[in-house]
Amino acid sequence: MSFSRKSDSSREHIPVALAASGVIVAGLTVIPIVYLVLRGVEMGSAGIADVLTSDATRLVLRTLSLGFAVTVSSVTLGVGAAWLTSRTDLPRRKFWAVLLSLPLVVPSYLAGFVFIAALGPRGALQKWLEPFGVAELPSIYGFQGAWLVLTLITYPYVMVTVRAALMGLDPSLEEAAATLGDSGRARALRIVLPQLRPSIMAGALLVMLYVLHDFGAVSLMRYDTFTRAIYTSYQGSFDRGRAALLSLVLVTIALLVVSLGARSGRRTSYHRVHSGSRKAPYYECLGRWKIPAVLACTVIAVLSVALPLAVCSYWMVVALRAGALDVSSPFAAGWGSFLASGTGTALCLIAAFPLALLTARYRGIVPTLAGRAVFSSYALPGVVVALSLVFFGTRAAPWMYQTVGMLAFAYLLLFLPQAVGAIRASLVQVNPSIFEAALTLGRSRTAAIGTVVLPLARPGLVGGAALVFLTIMKELPATLILAPPGFSTLATRVWGATAAASFGAAAVPAVLLLLLSAVPLGAMMALESRGEAGRSSARRGIL
Repeated sequence: MSFSRKSDSSREHIPVALAASGVIVAGLTVIPIVYLVLRGVEMGSAGIADVLTSDATRLVLRTLSLGFAVTVSSVTLGVGAAWLTSRTDLPRRKFWAVLLSLPLVVPSYLAGFVFIAALGPRGALQKWLEPFGVAELPSIYGFQGAWLVLTLITYPYVMVTVRAALMGLDPSLEEAAATLGDSGRARALRIVLPQLRPSIMAGALLVMLYVLHDFGAVSLMRYDTFTRAIYTSYQGSFDRGRAALLSLVLVTIALLVVSLGARSGRRTSYHRVHSGSRKAPYYECLGRWKIPAVLACTVIAVLSVALPLAVCSYWMVVALRAGALDVSSPFAAGWGSFLASGTGTALCLIAAFPLALLTARYRGIVPTLAGRAVFSSYALPGVVVALSLVFFGTRAAPWMYQTVGMLAFAYLLLFLPQAVGAIRASLVQVNPSIFEAALTLGRSRTAAIGTVVLPLARPGLVGGAALVFLTIMKELPATLILAPPGFSTLATRVWGATAAASFGAAAVPAVLLLLLSAVPLGAMMALESRGEAGRSSARRGIL
């Protein structure tokens, strides 16, 4: 295994072990696509032409317009939140970092229902405004509702990846620019933002792919996209051939999106020119912008975290008064969520690191195809991935069917791109000369990667682990289909209760889901604090 320079990677031989790891991981991720092809060919040429001409064009325009709008707004919010919580003197920035990351665990169907119940026609806000003569609020359904809900639950994907990159940046260039008289805005635009391009693109890619495969928000907001049409075909008419063809079109769109993202990061180096101890981060003084920054964070937190928590608390109070509040079963579901999320996260990290290393430091047909295959599967709805594993699992591996291992494998197929994107963003910042120096001093390649590359890529590893863990906790379709008998998670508890219109029963697992999500986020912030303390100590020792 090697850690070569990006600029020379096109002429350097890729290590066999690294290439094999990438090919194996990529091969596993195309299992759902193989399933879709097998189902799609059953339609015949006439059926294929009918589906593509009648549905695909309209759905492409609607899906891409929503994806582009959500991606732009999420990047704006995510980059701003990452910068405020990592590189400024924002009061209690660690608290804000945890709080603004919490929307990662809010399921899209729960967020959609909360906004409908609170802000929709005949919702809570309208009832409060009726004494003031407000008879009806503007409709939240359609494009605007889907855009608002998806933006508020996806911007943390950008925030977490960009924040991990900001924590790993060398502040020497910023200090030099400040010495030469550059303002904070000039330093941000000329020095910081260009170095953040890989992490911004990784976060934006995750947001776009999330929008492509989301079903909950678009369904509740009554906005037709590919996922809604796919679910309707599967669950309504049981037309799996039509659903498979629409899913293949969705995969094609995902491949195009991934290709555009890959092109934006070519022929660019993001690591430091020199090696040595990392300096403490360069913090900007907000000055008169401190109060507006706190207010902006407060508004985002209220809409994305406090509002769902308030609505769930209201349901809890109503259920408590009615004597229908169950507080025992959600804790068993909480253990199931931790077991499934921990197993899936560990599997994703093991598979993601060699693939991230391959795509970050090498060019060629193998890294390109492996990277695009992995990211293409992220656009598939969870029900498609789950049904593909049922199809192949019952035929090739019946001993794994309806086990936690099969469920963790589904999580690997669904959320591996999150880990790859975060880890890759950190790896491209590591100077290859540090790895080469370790080899010169007599360490083996494996030892050099374990003792040099892994510690330097820790922000991406921690950020990727947090992303995957939190996303698995709210995953629903794959869990419902593949979970062992009697196995439940907080997400399945919330879904079952809301589907039965028992909102009081959904309140406890929903609140517990939000509270438990603070555990991995708190651990991530603690590791970052330890890293900052270590860099500060190293800097004081040098001075």
